[in-house]
Amino acid sequence: MQAIANIWRNGCCSVRDFVADKRALAATEFAVIVPLMLVMFFGTVEFSSAVAIDRKVTLIARALSDLASQSVKLTDADMKDTFTASISVIMPYDATLVKGTVSQIQIDANSIATIQWSRAGTIASGATQATLATSARKPGDKVTSMIPASLLIPSTYLILSEASYTYTPSVGYVLKSSLPLSDVSYTRPRQVACVPYPYPDNNNQTTC
Repeated sequence: MQAIANIWRNGCCSVRDFVADKRALAATEFAVIVPLMLVMFFGTVEFSSAVAIDRKVTLIARALSDLASQSVKLTDADMKDTFTASISVIMPYDATLVKGTVSQIQIDANSIATIQWSRAGTIASGATQATLATSARKPGDKVTSMIPASLLIPSTYLILSEASYTYTPSVGYVLKSSLPLSDVSYTRPRQVACVPYPYPDNNNQTTC
């Protein structure tokens, strides 16, 4: 019985001494708080960059459709200039990760929307001017479902621009994988009913 009492008394003393001991308390608190601080810091940095780039992608989409819609007629040189000016908006971020597409949509008398012409553009690493590329959208493709109902006005044309960017966190502490960002913009041709563009897949036809 005496042995049990001694064990109990020694145990109570050890607990009391442990609670009263303040040595290394700050280090312990710091070790507990550091992971949370790192999550907050890197999370703020990564999400702030993602939001900033997402805003720039929206500006690129708007710039592409706005510049194209102001033209009376487009050529390959004009299209290169349009992509170059628009994609440079992404600076100081990596412009090579931007993909842009400009298309003209024809809406017939039955409000059926189809692609009349489409062109894509990118900027290669170290380049100062955009490079034209084949668009995934082809002349004749139906795109009625993707156009807002308020824009489906019979016998009219629309300039559609699409911009995308694959955001990869520089640290990856909070965001573990790449984040695809994209936006679209619609505008009406400003100076003409439609904007002719000699598109190779359309036999270089320039008339609307």
